Amino acid sequence: MNNPAVTIPQPRDLIRRMKDYHPPLGNRSGVRLDFNENTFACSPKVLETLARISRAELTMYPERGHVERIAAAHLGLKPDHVLLTNGVDEAIHVLCQTYLDAGGEMLLPVPTYSMYAVYASGTDAKLVEVQADNAFRFPLEALLACVSPATKLIAIANPNSPTGQAVRRDDILRVLNAAPHAVVLVDEAYFHFHGQSVIDLIGRVPNLIVARTFSKAYGLAGLRLGLLAAPEEQMQWLRRVISPYSVNSLALACLPAALEDQAYIDWYVAEVLAARDEFTAFIDRLGVRYWPSRANFVLTYIGPQHAAFCKAMHQRGILVRDRSADPGCDGCVRITIGTREHTAAGAKAMEEVLKEIGAAE
Repeated sequence: MNNPAVTIPQPRDLIRRMKDYHPPLGNRSGVRLDFNENTFACSPKVLETLARISRAELTMYPERGHVERIAAAHLGLKPDHVLLTNGVDEAIHVLCQTYLDAGGEMLLPVPTYSMYAVYASGTDAKLVEVQADNAFRFPLEALLACVSPATKLIAIANPNSPTGQAVRRDDILRVLNAAPHAVVLVDEAYFHFHGQSVIDLIGRVPNLIVARTFSKAYGLAGLRLGLLAAPEEQMQWLRRVISPYSVNSLALACLPAALEDQAYIDWYVAEVLAARDEFTAFIDRLGVRYWPSRANFVLTYIGPQHAAFCKAMHQRGILVRDRSADPGCDGCVRITIGTREHTAAGAKAMEEVLKEIGAAE
């Protein structure tokens, strides 16, 4: 099979140039403080729903329209403004395929969620990255300076990952006003831990699209369920691009139950916020540098021994995420905040590991 005379199919040059992304999954036994998931469980109402699903129901293609109406009502939106997706990753992919073409540009404040750049690299558009400062503040003025007639898509994660920083509503409005010819995606994956949103502007601001996920607070990461909220004039094109069956029947069956159990979400969010306060107070006492977070994680500075730190934490049954490869994040490790019990276990291991390997200088 190594005969050079044998011709085999080759992908497009664009795919050869596309960014490669392999999440560090594999053996994830232990306390999961690495992927910003719900560390406890989904609502018990979701499990009750799964138990009631019949074999016959699994033989049919999924229909998301009626569940989109339920999700829209929950968010105070019109049904035509809501599109359910196979996680926010599919939502980002659909946006890039819809709006990015040759001669266009995507503006991306960095560091941020990796999949924006991955999916943008699968188009003929140019990716323009705008670096945040050392405090990881939203680079508003630098971003506005990059807006041009070529700008087609701007992605803003709010709160941002891996930094946990939030973007002020007024700053988002300035971006929307500065680029009326471009779609501005505001990714609110961590909304529940931040409590502030611009989703109320959907339908009133023609270039705003908002993403939400059910992988974080709701604990449904395994079902792969996300949401795009967009004005009707944009939604018609998104629906044309997305697969009609990309959201599976199990996810669609479970979402109404998850949305209905507001008491569970309120409990889990309160648990995370309390754990976040306890954790930041703890690492303050340890003298570990970190960035204030509005999400369910904290970005810490470990320093040159970041890889050894992550390995030693894993050996103690605590998974954390090395973010040193992200722009401006050398030496940084992101630690998910879960329940107080799980976060306390992470804090205990962290203290032991820092004593073992030495604190950052």
